[in-house]
Amino acid sequence: MKIRRAQGKDIPAISKLLGEVLEIHAAIRPDIFIPGTTKYTAEELTEILNDNQKPVYVAVDENDEVLGYAFTQLQEQPFSTNMVQFKSLFIDDLCVDSSARSQGVGKALLNFVKQEAKRLGCYELTLNVWAGNDSAIRFYEKNGLKTKETTMEYIL
Repeated sequence: MKIRRAQGKDIPAISKLLGEVLEIHAAIRPDIFIPGTTKYTAEELTEILNDNQKPVYVAVDENDEVLGYAFTQLQEQPFSTNMVQFKSLFIDDLCVDSSARSQGVGKALLNFVKQEAKRLGCYELTLNVWAGNDSAIRFYEKNGLKTKETTMEYIL
């Protein structure tokens, strides 16, 4: 397995995985997510893949077939004047193909992104997980991530 920056040729595989992620989220929150859709169009993916502030990494097998991806975003902190300034790398989305799960692909992607964050001079690596996505929460906790803050809601 190799991890590299995503390329245009990876868009069909990435789109398939985006669909898998959407279905997980739609099962957890059908009030928010629409089954059968994806987060990005092919055109939006093309734009994202060319944005150095939003690097996308893919894990590929020996045939250069995509096993998983990590969408990331470089962010500058603070959000306000009462915070220390620092850079962070936010994982916007991480997915491993259902046929490749439990084979170390997710861990390899996460470790790669951690190293990229260090290389880029980031203070932290962050991500969001939907409540109810228990397997993702367990995976991230097992790999050293801890809860930083919690978003709460009241549905009207």
